[in-house]
Amino acid sequence: MATIKPFKAVRPREDIAGKVAALPYDVYNREEALAEVLKEPFSFLKIDRAETQFDKDFNPYDARVYEKARDVLQAMIREGIFLKEVKDCYYVYELTMDGRSQAGLVGCAAIDDYLDNIIKKHEKTREEKEIDRLNHVDICNAQTGPIFLAYRAQAAINEVVGRIKKENPLYDFVASDGVKHTVWKIDNENDIAAIYAEFKKIRSVYIADGHHRTASAVKVGLKRRKANPDYSGKEEFNFFLSVLFPHDQLLILDYNRVVEDLNGYRKEEFLKQAAHFFLIENVGEEAYKPAEKGTFGMYLEGAWYKLTAKKEIRSDDPVEGLDVSLLQNHLLTPILNIKDIRTDKRIDFVGGIRGLKELERRVKEDMKIAFSLYPTAIEELLDVSDAGRLMPPKSTWFEPKLRSGLFIHELE
Repeated sequence: MATIKPFKAVRPREDIAGKVAALPYDVYNREEALAEVLKEPFSFLKIDRAETQFDKDFNPYDARVYEKARDVLQAMIREGIFLKEVKDCYYVYELTMDGRSQAGLVGCAAIDDYLDNIIKKHEKTREEKEIDRLNHVDICNAQTGPIFLAYRAQAAINEVVGRIKKENPLYDFVASDGVKHTVWKIDNENDIAAIYAEFKKIRSVYIADGHHRTASAVKVGLKRRKANPDYSGKEEFNFFLSVLFPHDQLLILDYNRVVEDLNGYRKEEFLKQAAHFFLIENVGEEAYKPAEKGTFGMYLEGAWYKLTAKKEIRSDDPVEGLDVSLLQNHLLTPILNIKDIRTDKRIDFVGGIRGLKELERRVKEDMKIAFSLYPTAIEELLDVSDAGRLMPPKSTWFEPKLRSGLFIHELE
């Protein structure tokens, strides 16, 4: 059963929360991160991407970068930019984008739940990406970016969250991208006890986004345990910062593909090969957005095509039946010879938030062909995780993105 505990948050002053809050560290490249910090001096990217405090050629993985992150964080605490709660609390964190809202609970999940597979994963992680956040967390002695978790919706938790949302918020601001962020603090002992007890009834929690940050947080916790063999299990390093959302409030967007060549095929030869697995219909110049599972858009030489997976390649298997798997297993690999999308430089990925015009732009500028996909359903993610399986890379794109800097979890 899931352990989700309240914690003593380090958080920004109410009047500058909107200036501090930043998109996750991995949304930006180095130049973009620096531009954000120059535009907004309070931006949490000064901490999450502390290489912005050094010359552009400085190694972003040098130990001095993580030490700078720690020093900036501590300075902002001393200056009163960040405040420290005096008691353990939960928070409700609501994000509103394009008229729809999702409200999650902010708390700390147990690393033992991750190790015991109560917190379930659906992606494979890469060690080199883990090391960066491991060093950041360990040297800062704090988790600075929350993990995006999901759970099957529970009426009792919904009731508490709905009631808390009727109170005055702690934070309420609209970010530059138009997403509204609203936060309420839960410090009533009865509400805290009720939330803790309800999560104790939940058998499975799912990583929606943040697999590498989760793995890094767990490894830091295990490192601290080794250094403190008499640990009790209640120390803060046994837990990691999380925001947990009921599954039925979440939005997954399409995660589309662009490829730089046709693997030596001419257009007509390529279409003939693809027709072995898909029904192909030329739909003209207007961008085609798939309207149902098993259908795909394809943009090639100025025209859009609708691809429909043939019955014989469809599958009830939770992984093989995913649209990303159908495209990978029956077109990208056998026809375009893209066998490992993690390492093949001929393929790139475009989040659905950028729209189909971005696919057309990429094909006109640096790619040959683009594919638009129907979004993976949240139920598919849960099914894959419950089966102990992994999704292909780049299967889900969640929006809106959680902001970093609104909640910090200190490990000591």
